[in-house]
Amino acid sequence: MISRTLPARTLLFLGLCLTGRRGLASAPELKEQPKRIAVIGAGIGGTATTYFLRQEFGVGVKIDLFESGTVGGRLATEEIGGAEYETGGSIIHPLNLHMKHFLDRLGLSQRRDVPSKMAIFDGEQLSFQESDWFIVNFLRMLWRYGFNFLRMHMWVEGVLDKFMRIYQYQQFGYSFSSVERLLHAMGGDSFLLLANQTLEEAMLGAGFSQSFLNDIVAPVTRINYGQSVRINGFVGAVSLAGADPGLWAVDGGNKKVCSGLLYHSKAELIPAVVTAISTKQRPIKTGGMASLYEVNYAGEFGSAHALYDIVVVATPLHQGLSQIAFHGFTPPVPSHFPGHYHQTVTTLVHGLLNTSFLGVTDPPAQFWVSDVLTMEHKGSVINSLSSIDPVHIPTGYSRPPASAHKVWKVFSPQTLTKTQLSQMFLSWDTVLERRWLAYPSYRQPLRRTPPFVLHERLYYLGAVEWAASAMEMSAISARNLALLAHHRWHELEGKIDQEDLHIRLRSEL
Repeated sequence: MISRTLPARTLLFLGLCLTGRRGLASAPELKEQPKRIAVIGAGIGGTATTYFLRQEFGVGVKIDLFESGTVGGRLATEEIGGAEYETGGSIIHPLNLHMKHFLDRLGLSQRRDVPSKMAIFDGEQLSFQESDWFIVNFLRMLWRYGFNFLRMHMWVEGVLDKFMRIYQYQQFGYSFSSVERLLHAMGGDSFLLLANQTLEEAMLGAGFSQSFLNDIVAPVTRINYGQSVRINGFVGAVSLAGADPGLWAVDGGNKKVCSGLLYHSKAELIPAVVTAISTKQRPIKTGGMASLYEVNYAGEFGSAHALYDIVVVATPLHQGLSQIAFHGFTPPVPSHFPGHYHQTVTTLVHGLLNTSFLGVTDPPAQFWVSDVLTMEHKGSVINSLSSIDPVHIPTGYSRPPASAHKVWKVFSPQTLTKTQLSQMFLSWDTVLERRWLAYPSYRQPLRRTPPFVLHERLYYLGAVEWAASAMEMSAISARNLALLAHHRWHELEGKIDQEDLHIRLRSEL
């Protein structure tokens, strides 16, 4: 399977890069381009949207990007001891072709890899500890779980093979008006079924054992999404893909992608919070009326408003994350969609690990595990514990052993108390905490996602997060919305919601 699919993926990536260089305008313009577009939110989704909108609509349109905080959103770093460390989204899959394209386009590079070792903590001791030898790891897994581990990689590979179709569709300019249609275009009914059942149901139905789910799969979902195997099956597959080899990050910090995309889009950054969006009618010179969107915002110099032809909301429209009010829409546009975002607390500790907390009896100088995943158990305080490296790896750098003071990243559902920190660390000199409403709470299977299209030319990027939240998912949504906005503006219905594209494009190629 690998030898058959990798060349196609390579061709897709090269196609994306070449397309990016020559511009991504999808079709000859059928009418005048929009004059002004607003994007709200400067995370990876918002900045990628400005980048793709510029390529779709050309140099003539004015693009404003509203952001009340820092560019990067949930991609962020903290400084400890003169070096920066990731506190937000930190890993990228080797098959994330949009992120790879961004690096190529922006002249960025991948961070130098530092070898790592993983262990799983059951609340009392390490139930599994990775060896330096692949054959040893394989035999340990085979002894305890049979071929479940190998079958998991094959199961995820099968999902990824279908997922990769989206790049080909987007390369040929096709877009989708809803998350459900996007998922169906990639994987047909199997993807919709996967999204509408829990990961546990999907994997048990595929023949995986409950013990394998509890001992291996749950620790992966806990570190990636802070939640159990009862998340929906599609986001669960995305989470398990995050356990694949070859994961990478951006040298200097993943947030550099956002600032680079903003620069290349030539969008104007407006440091303000958007408070309201409403519809307005304005007369045009040729007669008749033009329908526009009025964006009201508040910044350092007070309140203001501006009119736009197209608006993309790239910040979550959920309780506690957005204060945008929508006025004058028929049917009404809700300020908050159902559901809520899951809290994850990131704590960076520069200190000396208490290895006995993990039930380790060997001397700390011999403990080289860098990533400790945790099983779900009563009284569990943390989701994971990881030794992390700076966002830039200097020449000659090697990760210190547990006997040395270094930076550890702890994911937990709640703020860690001093007592809890004292149990995990013998001493520390720096503790930095960052609370994230990082991703949706995936407690229930995907029944109905928020819409991509809120109004005629008002779009919502964050709808895709309810299928799965990841940097690449935001980039895919950004590309989709740029195409969708372009096609709807120019009334190119043949480029929207087309069925059986993988069959049609295969015959065309």
